Amino acid sequence: MNSSFEAQLAKDERAGNHPYIRPKDAATLLILDREDDGTVRLLMGRRHKRHTFMPGKFVFPGGRVDPADSRIANVLPYDPDVERKLSKELKRVKTASRVRAFALAAIRETYEEAGLFIGRKADDGSLRLGTGFEAFAERGIRPDLGGLRMIARAVTPTQRPRRYDTRFLAVWADAIADRLPEGTGPSGELEDCAWLTLAEAREKELPMITNKILTDLEHRLETDPELSPKTAVPYYFVRNGLFVRELI
Repeated sequence: MNSSFEAQLAKDERAGNHPYIRPKDAATLLILDREDDGTVRLLMGRRHKRHTFMPGKFVFPGGRVDPADSRIANVLPYDPDVERKLSKELKRVKTASRVRAFALAAIRETYEEAGLFIGRKADDGSLRLGTGFEAFAERGIRPDLGGLRMIARAVTPTQRPRRYDTRFLAVWADAIADRLPEGTGPSGELEDCAWLTLAEAREKELPMITNKILTDLEHRLETDPELSPKTAVPYYFVRNGLFVRELI
């Protein structure tokens, strides 16, 4: 792991004194758009100042997995290699519906925060989905997991007031089936949504892990510009008090 990143995480870890809490499943979506000259832009937004968690920080759309996300079944499936990566090192419940919920949470939050629908227009007009995906059903858009690629996984260290086991997923912008005209989502959680180059993104006020994921993404695009589903991805977590970076 990068020594400066490890040192900063260690500093943050020592500063925490909260009792142990189990990390909650979460997922976030990096939507990538490659221009004709090869420049890649990605969608980010600024968290509202009223938030107690990371106020004012620029982040990718995403959030905690809701129980209803695991009950959405009428979707197009993952690439098998992506599904295998997301299924590794699962604690507690190990089901296909839970693994599917990671992507569905990221897709749902992307709609709620950025007003974008990731999916594919359904052939019939009677699409039924479920809680959190009413707007998709109204537009006849079936969530499509097939184009999603795993970029990284990171578990918040202990002694933090909030802990998440976050899956960082990416998808190309051609997976956007529709969008709200306002340019943002109905939740109001993200402001100033913008398509940024990686260099522009680093000039924003970022959470430390977001900055690390941008570095991982940059390296990935250099060696794997099409984001092959087979490429190994980093997994960040703490083991026996030490920060670990493994590939999955």
